[in-house]
Amino acid sequence: MKLGILGGTFNPIHLGHLRVAEEIGEDLALDKVYLIPSGMPPHKPQAPIADFSHRLEMVRLASAISPLLEIWDIEGIRGGFSYSIETLQSFHTSFGPNLELFFIIGTDAFLKIKTWKEYRNLFRYASFVVINRPGYTTKRLMAFLDTLNVGFKWNSKEKYFLHPSGTVLLRRDITLMDISASKIREKVRKGKSIRFLVPEAVRNYIEKEGVYKT
Repeated sequence: MKLGILGGTFNPIHLGHLRVAEEIGEDLALDKVYLIPSGMPPHKPQAPIADFSHRLEMVRLASAISPLLEIWDIEGIRGGFSYSIETLQSFHTSFGPNLELFFIIGTDAFLKIKTWKEYRNLFRYASFVVINRPGYTTKRLMAFLDTLNVGFKWNSKEKYFLHPSGTVLLRRDITLMDISASKIREKVRKGKSIRFLVPEAVRNYIEKEGVYKT
């Protein structure tokens, strides 16, 4: 089984998130891409983040658009800070030894991975799909991987970085959508339209529940 993971605060989930999941899932022929809302992100201030129940429901509404997408509330159930290493371990426990896991992440976020819990062990549980961002070159990524000291080697034939455990790190281009959750929240607070930035079901939910009004 080949599964993808796209995690985030999803505060709120928007079309940019969904497009990443859809394109990578299709490109790598994944069986499913799981959207994992963070319960309590350890690297972000808690005050501006909507309640987990709201974010979970918005992801649930958004994921219904595509048969490729699934949602798992594992990080909300677990409680406490949401650590990716624990989520990856939970996937392997739940899906068994034949699982092939792909962790989808933007280049900007990947370059902060040293601040993550047990970051060196992450690569033993999942291959990483690093989404290209403007201004981030392959040379810069290679230099950063060297500083991780986890043994990545460049395979010029297959065009990926190989980890000693057998997982890989891939770079992928996707359709760039200049949408940010912070700008969506700001528009909601100002009473401006967020139509065509989020799925219509999510827009209706935000409006009905008054999420981000204050």
